[in-house]
Amino acid sequence: MTRIAFLGLGHMGLPMARNLVKAGHDVVAFDVMDAARSAAADAGLFVAPSGPDAASGAEVVITMFPAGRHVLEAYQGGLLDAAAPGTLFIDSSTIAVDEARTAHSLAVEAGHRNIDAPVSGGVVGAENGTLAFMVGASDADFEAAKPLLEAMGKRIVHCGGPGLGQAAKVCNNMILAVSQIVVGEAFVLGERLGLSHDALYDVAANASGQCWALSTNCPVPGPVPTSPANRDYQPGFAGALMAKDLGLALKAIEQTGTDAKMGRLAQELYAAFASGDGAGRDFSSIITDIRDGRV
Repeated sequence: MTRIAFLGLGHMGLPMARNLVKAGHDVVAFDVMDAARSAAADAGLFVAPSGPDAASGAEVVITMFPAGRHVLEAYQGGLLDAAAPGTLFIDSSTIAVDEARTAHSLAVEAGHRNIDAPVSGGVVGAENGTLAFMVGASDADFEAAKPLLEAMGKRIVHCGGPGLGQAAKVCNNMILAVSQIVVGEAFVLGERLGLSHDALYDVAANASGQCWALSTNCPVPGPVPTSPANRDYQPGFAGALMAKDLGLALKAIEQTGTDAKMGRLAQELYAAFASGDGAGRDFSSIITDIRDGRV
């Protein structure tokens, strides 16, 4: 049993924390939002009065925050000072690569260990303990964290040193965004040519067009009963979050001088999509804006 402080109890963080409890770990939780703390308490978690209080006495501190500034503010706002020397900090937020490396440096300078371990799999993956973790860490820190990550996920990939978990996440989500856009465009084109959704799906899902955005997140109702399109695009992964992640991708593209035309275009399209009704809907519902010519 490991004593874990889990900070950030939103749609992803709360089920992740619950899975750690199910695995037999001692979890002390905290979130800045009253509603999130109440939900955690209702779920049977022990809720600390503050982040530093949760970190005090913990062997591992896991953070699941909305943005990089929240991670850095928490680290510099008492979290690192409250933890015992040598505490392992695991940040599973999706943040910029340079922010992850800054967080790592801050933790190490304070006498701690730190890894970046962003996730893929959405709320369903968090609830079912089937997340994929992309980990940036030293070999030793990766091995120390792996049993805890395995309590929350099914695929744990060591991507390299500090920051490289975030690098993998930003690249993966750029691929996903571009794929989801073109799958939506293909279905709209098929509709206008008189092709049924089922026929296009049956061809593409068993041919060279097969991809996750089609076979799991199919953007039209019918062919994949579990896709968000069959529940009025209620988000597994909201458009606002995809726009945020593509903003991180754009930052990385510009910092590295990469000629990534499709990545830039996907960022523009999802930024426009998320500025309207798409913010709170599943990112696959961008097909509705494609139909109407809004993106």
